[in-house]
Amino acid sequence: MKQIVVFMGFILFLFAAVVSFSNAEPDSVEKSQLERLDNSVFKNPHRPGAVFEHDDHNDMAQIDDCAVCHHVYDGKKLLEDESSEDSQCSECHSLKSDDENSVPLLRAYHKRCKDCHFEVNKGPVLCGECHIK
Repeated sequence: MKQIVVFMGFILFLFAAVVSFSNAEPDSVEKSQLERLDNSVFKNPHRPGAVFEHDDHNDMAQIDDCAVCHHVYDGKKLLEDESSEDSQCSECHSLKSDDENSVPLLRAYHKRCKDCHFEVNKGPVLCGECHIK
């Protein structure tokens, strides 16, 4: 009789383990498979690169004009019909501001993303919401 109780307890334990693994939070799996922005230009980043699925984001945000994010400036003047989509942000934005017209890379990332998220009242704005470990 004692062996049957132990055996049934073991079966119950296995069943509970299978159920808990099959109902694991999908976000934890999805987050590990998301693209991250390349932060290799930073020597000692404090956080991992921001999680960002480019195409999914643009579809959800209904962004059709690449120059919204991939802008081109000539001094302080925005060039309307120009796009920098084939360039890395760090090609125009240095780690530190080198003159009064340039925006440092970290500030450019944060300003571009967060300002838009605040403007449309959607999207992450806190550090841990984008920089997922």
